[in-house]
Amino acid sequence: MKVLIAGGTGFIGGAVARELSRRGHDIAVLSRRPAPQGAPFRHFLWDAARAESCAQAVADADAVVNLAGSPVAQGRWSSGRKKELVVSRVGATRVLVEAMRRANRKPSALINASAVGFYGDRDDEFLYEESPPGDGFLCDLALAWEAAASEAAALGVRVVKLRIGVVLHQEGGALGRMLPVFRAFLGGPLGSGHQWMSWIAREDLAALVAHAVETPIEGALNATAPDPVTNAGFARAVGRALHRPSWISVPAPALRLAFGEMADEIFLSSQRVFPRKALGSGFAFRRRDLDEALRAALRAR
Repeated sequence: MKVLIAGGTGFIGGAVARELSRRGHDIAVLSRRPAPQGAPFRHFLWDAARAESCAQAVADADAVVNLAGSPVAQGRWSSGRKKELVVSRVGATRVLVEAMRRANRKPSALINASAVGFYGDRDDEFLYEESPPGDGFLCDLALAWEAAASEAAALGVRVVKLRIGVVLHQEGGALGRMLPVFRAFLGGPLGSGHQWMSWIAREDLAALVAHAVETPIEGALNATAPDPVTNAGFARAVGRALHRPSWISVPAPALRLAFGEMADEIFLSSQRVFPRKALGSGFAFRRRDLDEALRAALRAR
């Protein structure tokens, strides 16, 4: 298939592009930056505010994977920063759907990123694809993001909404930011450490995106490993992987002082998510055990 990836040069998008290419698909990438020298895939520059900037690329695609979006865990959530997060996700998704609407030949599928933040802070509750949304900025952002993607269904496009958890790889994401702290013997749980973390190895996320491209899944799809852990359990596992202690906790008030509203919704929020639809569709996770996943993430290049 011809697969177009918006955000295909990022921490997740690059891995998705490589996995789809490995499976024999023809990859093209939408990016706001020019292609680097020696880029392995066809590269299209686009303006995420203008449908005409990606019209030809969308019209030529059999499937579109949308991973575009500014990272939520960077900087405090000022009103301006919140607007940027909404525009980079919801606005970009609307532009892609509008390009599909204008195309004479429409892609058969849109695999659109979302996040487990959809569920909000849910304590020990098991969360499945059919679980209702929670409350807070991240929930509202995920709801709007998914609603924008769902507009493509009216065009006859199969829509998958990937609710992505904490992605494990040493190159970036939450783990990449934790590693220097743990290596400096300063790692430990956040707040009480009782909050649940739903994680996924980056290689499994890339494979799950490819699975969603290739199989008739539609609707919400939890992109998390089957064994979520508490934040304290996660900290202990990172400590074991690095042969470092993991006992220096960061109190919740200190996190709130440093990060404001973001502390409660990202660092202290609890989501115990289970990937029922992925498993039911025959997807096989390679990294189901956190210790094994961390060892693999630290070996990977």
